[in-house]
Amino acid sequence: MVIYSEEYRGGFEQYGILIPVRDSKFRRTFAELKTHPVLGPRQQEWHLEQSGQPITREDLLRAHSEGYVNRLFSDGLEAEIIRTYELVDREGRYYRYDPGRATRPLRGLLERALYNISGVYQCCRVALERGFCFYFGGGAHHAQPDFGKGFCLLNDIVIALRKAQAEGSIRNAWVIDVDAHKGDGTAVITREDPSIRTLSVHMARGWPLDEPELDDSGRRNPSFTPSDVDVPVESGQEREYVPRLEQGLKTLAGLSSPDLALVVSGADPYEHDELPSTGLLRLSKAQMMERDTLIYSFLKHRGIPSAYLMSGGYGEKTWEIYHQFVEWALLDRLSASDG
Repeated sequence: MVIYSEEYRGGFEQYGILIPVRDSKFRRTFAELKTHPVLGPRQQEWHLEQSGQPITREDLLRAHSEGYVNRLFSDGLEAEIIRTYELVDREGRYYRYDPGRATRPLRGLLERALYNISGVYQCCRVALERGFCFYFGGGAHHAQPDFGKGFCLLNDIVIALRKAQAEGSIRNAWVIDVDAHKGDGTAVITREDPSIRTLSVHMARGWPLDEPELDDSGRRNPSFTPSDVDVPVESGQEREYVPRLEQGLKTLAGLSSPDLALVVSGADPYEHDELPSTGLLRLSKAQMMERDTLIYSFLKHRGIPSAYLMSGGYGEKTWEIYHQFVEWALLDRLSASDG
């Protein structure tokens, strides 16, 4: 129950963007699964190609404002991408961006965002049918109703869940977000929607919570919008991470009974992650596995279908985190199917 197409290139360098998302995050993880002595010969039982189901304007409008969607499908798209991916600094200079290295235009990032939404939606459908699915993409949890943010152009999480709701596949859902950064966009979009309950365990400080909480006119920064359950973890509190996550999950379970849980399974709390803004959380490989197996077992015990998204993970070692969990989860699923 893995969704991945081997021709997919998930890095950003093809667009001239120098953010350390490596193709190994996707390719190495999948390659290791294929060479496993049990999983390899049974690949047809757990691997699905991405279907590429079209995503419509109506789908986008379930999470984003009409004005923002209009800008994305206009000559203003490139400006929105530059803002979302933070490619120009306050002095107007390129930041983590070298157009000379690009082999694809920036505008192609909208097509990729739509492709990821389609993959998240497919992952939800497969999870509902088979109990578990892991999508090699998605997790754009910073995208706000009216603008993109933090490398997230469109909030594929909420779009996919609301599409499933509109079609009658689910009524209620959980979003369990364990990316290093707070799931601020998801919290904003769903703040008045009791049908989607959100949990975010994240760095207590640092981006995006290092921005001013109020602007010059006294309006609150949307990044400070609370999730239904927030679990902020300070630097140096890594030993408390898993116990506090467990308590957060219990709190979440007291709020609703979901038809589906969507897990934003970022690998960026890993101590070897290479994105500077993740440096305040440094979980070991063993702690990351404890995190992931806790969530998996919590949901499985309650019979809640679970759809997982790769979300954030930066650098050459991030594949290790995805691989160790997905391998373990697939072996568990195949063992159960063997009876």
